[in-house]
Amino acid sequence: MDIVSLIPQFGNVIQTLIAFVVALSVIVAVHEYGHYIVGRWSGIHPEVFSLGFGPVLYSRIDKRGTRWQVALLPFGGYVKFLGDANAASGKDEDTMAEASQDPAFLRKTMHGAPLWARTATVAAGPVFNFALSIAVFAVIFMLRGVASDPLTVGELKPLPGSVQELREGDEIVAIAGTATPKFDDADAWSAFAAAIPQQATLDYDVLRQGQAMTVRGPYLFPAHITLVAPRSAAMDIELQAGDVITAVDGNPIFAFDQLKEIVEGSDGRALLLDVWRNGQTLEFALAPRRTDEPQPDGGFVTHWRIGIVGGMAFDPATETAGPWQALTGGVSQTFAIVQGSLSGLWHMVTGAISTCNMSGPLGIAQTSGEVASQGTQSFIWFIAVLSTAVGLLNLFPIPALDGGHLVFYAYEAVTGKPPSDAALRVLMTIGFGLILSLMVFALSNDLFC
Repeated sequence: MDIVSLIPQFGNVIQTLIAFVVALSVIVAVHEYGHYIVGRWSGIHPEVFSLGFGPVLYSRIDKRGTRWQVALLPFGGYVKFLGDANAASGKDEDTMAEASQDPAFLRKTMHGAPLWARTATVAAGPVFNFALSIAVFAVIFMLRGVASDPLTVGELKPLPGSVQELREGDEIVAIAGTATPKFDDADAWSAFAAAIPQQATLDYDVLRQGQAMTVRGPYLFPAHITLVAPRSAAMDIELQAGDVITAVDGNPIFAFDQLKEIVEGSDGRALLLDVWRNGQTLEFALAPRRTDEPQPDGGFVTHWRIGIVGGMAFDPATETAGPWQALTGGVSQTFAIVQGSLSGLWHMVTGAISTCNMSGPLGIAQTSGEVASQGTQSFIWFIAVLSTAVGLLNLFPIPALDGGHLVFYAYEAVTGKPPSDAALRVLMTIGFGLILSLMVFALSNDLFC
């Protein structure tokens, strides 16, 4: 694969790099601040808080004696506590030898603090990542609102050639004689969607300003693009949210399911799309790609996909989500990402799905740029998703990661003494080797998958 093909379509390399650095810096800053603040509260002295590695561009020392700095290479960060020899919390033998003569001084070091303080400090990084994700998702849910019940017409979408007698504010009582269920009843909503006949024009029973009437409107789920997935075939040819696909290989379509059926049956064959955009009809050619999709039961199914998401013929009217509803939604979304990530990893390890599903730094950078091109809210959502992934990754029981340190602390809690320094050195070397191997493998995926 040509490495230039990894550059997102929304702009040049500099813009892509900026999007990636912004996303990563926010996530790293929150992660490291978790370590810093909980360590400080636990009585462990943080000596250095660094965003980035390498030569220091800016630094200052606060009143507590902590050096805050920004380094040249913005691809990570660390907190170095008193008694640490490096960013990975290796033991500084000289400092610890000195501290052993002074109990008060020893208590302020990372390696001389009580077990509970060290455990809380290390666990705080991933916990803060999850907290960031939950907070971002909750705020977005509150800003977006939730679809009101009963289903009510919000903004109508422009659909070329469609009959449109619906008006904003209409309450949808039934479509083609099928009563509209509540949004929170997923099974009933699925049955309702399946029962709607696939016709270009449907009868809608509505309440308009309290008056019951029947009007005509377009098929509820048109071939209208609401979202383009990053690193997809659709993104590569610059399809956009708001586009309407009117024909495939010269055959007219009006329903998203018609498009889905053609794509799934294409076996990867290139398709010619007629796309309506702002009053003009454009032609695009693209080849669907095999995609491993997570299922509600935790499994995966492989389909041909072009990387677009559809929706209804109108945006449903919304109502404000309460704080508790938004918070529980944020928790559920974060848990779903964790569950999906673990399921995906397991299925890659067992060979059930392709290892190409794992992205490296180039893939994440490309995704950052492409998501940023779709708007600020999409980019912030992506940061929250990536924050969950970073928090989860750091909990893996690999020496040098937070999860590895927590395993060492668990061993200490059970045996009453920490692993020997020699054992720790060997385990940390193994851990760094595993992390480096994983990075090389992910980077090879970016270049060759």
